[in-house]
Amino acid sequence: MGYSAIRLNRSVIAPVAVLAGLITAVPAARAETLATITVSREVAPLERLVDGTIEAVNQGTVSAQTSGRVEEIFYDVNDFVPGGAVILRLRETEQRASLEQAQAALKEAIAREEEARTRHDRIAGLYDDRAVSRQQFDVARADRDAAVARLAAARAAVDAAKEGVSYTEVRAPYAGVVIQRHVEVGESVRPGTPLMSGLSLQYLRVNADLPQSVVEQVRELGKAAIYIDGRRIEATGVTIYPVAAPQSNTFRVRVDLPENAADLYPGMFVKTGFVIGETDRLLVPMDALVERSEVTAVYVVPDKGKPVLRQVRLGHRFDGRVEVLAGLMPGERIALDPIAATREVVADDAR
Repeated sequence: MGYSAIRLNRSVIAPVAVLAGLITAVPAARAETLATITVSREVAPLERLVDGTIEAVNQGTVSAQTSGRVEEIFYDVNDFVPGGAVILRLRETEQRASLEQAQAALKEAIAREEEARTRHDRIAGLYDDRAVSRQQFDVARADRDAAVARLAAARAAVDAAKEGVSYTEVRAPYAGVVIQRHVEVGESVRPGTPLMSGLSLQYLRVNADLPQSVVEQVRELGKAAIYIDGRRIEATGVTIYPVAAPQSNTFRVRVDLPENAADLYPGMFVKTGFVIGETDRLLVPMDALVERSEVTAVYVVPDKGKPVLRQVRLGHRFDGRVEVLAGLMPGERIALDPIAATREVVADDAR
């Protein structure tokens, strides 16, 4: 009885020992496969932050180019208008009447030009045969030239009348958004009367005031970026106005943004960073961040033991990386894959 009990205990102890060995080996194996990076200070741009306001590069008001009464309005405020689309139509009764008169005058001018040319050719032949005088030939040539000139004027009048008819359809000069409508259906307008105001969201820029103390560095480097909603958007160009404001000793700067920049609209307030040099920053990959509610953290991987979630305070972003202002020290290792690190912690707690 005692012998059998001893044998049973050995059969239980052996698997337990093996299982214990596997348990102690798993964390080491997982720690080796967990992708990590050692954080260190890197050279990054040193920027001077100022406030800026976004504006549209293309914005303006479309005015009437002919007289008439507003017949139809196809777009309203906040509507997107494709480039070249008809936004408003005027009643074209007067313009059509003018076109018909011009076309009738053109037909008459064509007939008179043909008559004058035929007469000139006949008299020219007689003049060569010495059958008519020089004076008669000169009169025929003058009549022909006058008829040609009247024909050209009639054709120009037809073109102008056609243009007047085309002006009754007011088209958008570029794709954009209507921001104001100045007329209503039924109103009479004259050339120069404002009809609609709009702007294009395709090309945007930022206006900011730069202190005189950093103007030379910004002019030399010519680099800037804007910060909005945690994003950093590189500028495509920087233009510094050559005159400073006497009251504040600041220079107006225009920062061009990339074409079709997402979620940016005229009138928005943004922080604008102008590069004035270089500095050392503690940077970590954006993919290594863990965001839980209002807390941002990273998994710090020690030499021994499981990963530890540590809160960090962040600064600006640079090309897929973000500056850590507090919470990390150079030389520490962090997990590149927060999901894998979380699994490691859960598995370790379960063991």
